[in-house]
Amino acid sequence: MTFRQFAFNNVARNKRLYAAYFLSSMFTVMVFFTFAIFAFHPALSGDEMNRSVTQGMNIAAGIIYVFSFFFILYSMSSFLQSRKKEFGLLMIHGMSMKQIRSMVFMENMIIGFFATLGGIVLGLVFAKAILLLAENALIIDNKLNFYIPVHAVILTFVCFIVLFFFISLFVSYVLRSRKLIDLLKGDKKSKGEPKANMLLTVIGALLLGGGYAIALIVKGTIVIAAMLPVIVMVIIGTYLFFTQLSVFVIRRLKNRESFSWRKTNMILFSDLSYRMKDNARTFFLVAVISTVAFSAIGTLFGFQTFLTAGLNTSNPNTFTYYADDNEEQDVALINETLQEEHIKANKAHAVLRYFEVGNDRSLIAKQSDFNRFAELIGEDTVNVKDGQVFIVKSEGITFGEKNEQQNRAIELKSGVVLQPEKILYSQALPSSDYYIVSDKDYEKLPAPADIRSFHAWQAAEGKRNVLAAAEKLYRQLPDQVTSGEYEIYELNKQYGPIMFVGLFIGVVFFVSAGSFLYFRLYMDVDGDKQKFMTIARMGLSEKELKKVLNRQTAILFFAPIIVALIHGAVALTALSHLFFYDLAKESAIVLSVFLAIQIIYFFIVRFFYTKQIKAAIHL
Repeated sequence: MTFRQFAFNNVARNKRLYAAYFLSSMFTVMVFFTFAIFAFHPALSGDEMNRSVTQGMNIAAGIIYVFSFFFILYSMSSFLQSRKKEFGLLMIHGMSMKQIRSMVFMENMIIGFFATLGGIVLGLVFAKAILLLAENALIIDNKLNFYIPVHAVILTFVCFIVLFFFISLFVSYVLRSRKLIDLLKGDKKSKGEPKANMLLTVIGALLLGGGYAIALIVKGTIVIAAMLPVIVMVIIGTYLFFTQLSVFVIRRLKNRESFSWRKTNMILFSDLSYRMKDNARTFFLVAVISTVAFSAIGTLFGFQTFLTAGLNTSNPNTFTYYADDNEEQDVALINETLQEEHIKANKAHAVLRYFEVGNDRSLIAKQSDFNRFAELIGEDTVNVKDGQVFIVKSEGITFGEKNEQQNRAIELKSGVVLQPEKILYSQALPSSDYYIVSDKDYEKLPAPADIRSFHAWQAAEGKRNVLAAAEKLYRQLPDQVTSGEYEIYELNKQYGPIMFVGLFIGVVFFVSAGSFLYFRLYMDVDGDKQKFMTIARMGLSEKELKKVLNRQTAILFFAPIIVALIHGAVALTALSHLFFYDLAKESAIVLSVFLAIQIIYFFIVRFFYTKQIKAAIHL
């Protein structure tokens, strides 16, 4: 057997440990390759909009590439830690440290080569489906047909082979200082009883609590000012939580005999404090990376919802038109365009009169005009009696805290006094704050300061053709015609690439975080086999074994994820305070989806982990 064959067989024998590393690396390569396919796609090399999409894809690919370097480096470090004893035994049998370093270098290059090939092949297999998905998500004019991405294949292959080469060199260099005695002892060195520093524990709790409190209390633009201090406080608090606070809590539970001596709790908590202390950095890293993924995707999703809701409420009609000197001609053009696109629509028209109210100019509408436009968009009509005045406030989404107008008397410059009796919320007329009076009182008002003719159409049939009609009208009557559906379409067209890129990057971060947990769990599997074999000989039943394994695995697997979910929920709540818009629904959707994925991942990992422990016990 040659040295190359020996290195290849080592990879094959350790497929259990290398599986997550290989699959995660392959997934990362596939995502990078996907962005490369977009970057070189012929359909995206045209107008400025498509070039901005390509630029976004290139930036995303760069972020993923840099992240991949640190992810793969961390993964390899985990493998080396778990193989200390193996390297020591090889040295006893005559292998020099130089040969071990060469073996590790070759192993990593073998894995890197096949992970790169696998990622490219998977990317090609799913390329058509991803292009179709992107075509709808990005809302671009040209179709993203499948093509042979030669440049993307070459770029991906070269970039990741170079990445694996330098990581392999770095890892081989780190190994050169290992001593034989250290390798043979592996992780059997006594670590001593984990203890928590009381001062650091209190500081960690205060930093987390203070960070949460500030994030949840501040509102408006103060959220932006408080963002950096809160992030620093929570990051430091999270690190101290895993290194100090968790150990402190576990020690307190172990010292309570009524709890620790109950059923299998002694076995569960016997080394949990050691595991929490040993894995603190990994848990901290997973919590931070997952929080970034949750917050990024939640922010993108929430901001899109915020903008869409604002456009929906401020543009309730299918089409609106503010008249100018060519009113009759323009209205005829709009009606003709709707007819050409087979759109049947209900129409309303009113002459809006604006009056000087104090230092402002406000709309005062009569009841019949308001009711006509309210019926057009499906709102309730009002009944304003003679002598009454209603204030109407917009339901539009605004960046800032809503300022509720009080029922106070309003005096026009002409001397007419209006005494509002009721506040309504409506989008019937195009104004943020205005007044409604009865038709009879409306005729008694003085001459207005300004008059504007306003037309609105609400599609009853043929809604599918609204975008086509809007494109024609926006070209022919710019700055005069508006369409709510077309405005949302344009928003999604501009926002689609950002959402698409952010989603991919967030998924990569999240998959990597799950892989970190897998690595740490399986690094300790050999020690767990020995521990549970010894306990089984003392009478531990299979049912009790399964219970202990489930609880221990769940604690180690979900501890950082639960912390990240809490961080993400607080971050998205702070975002809702920034916009003064409730993002509870969007936050719940994003966090629930990620939690569901993690639960599925946990069941898969737990199955194989428990299977190995049981197999070792029944030898």
